[in-house]
Amino acid sequence: MSDEIRDAIDSCGLTRYRLAKETGISESMLSRFMSGQRGLSMTALDTLADYLGLHITGKTPKRKAK
Repeated sequence: MSDEIRDAIDSCGLTRYRLAKETGISESMLSRFMSGQRGLSMTALDTLADYLGLHITGKTPKRKAK
């Protein structure tokens, strides 16, 4: 999923500075994510996905039976 988000960021035509201003995600956090140094929180991923017009899907963890 991270690679798809990185590709979308690269192809959106905005600088990281502008993307940071538009989404409220810090430029340093975006830079570290783009370089592969760290991941993003689900909140940040959701924000980016909404802004870039992407839909994030995934499995819901199974709960253990009590």
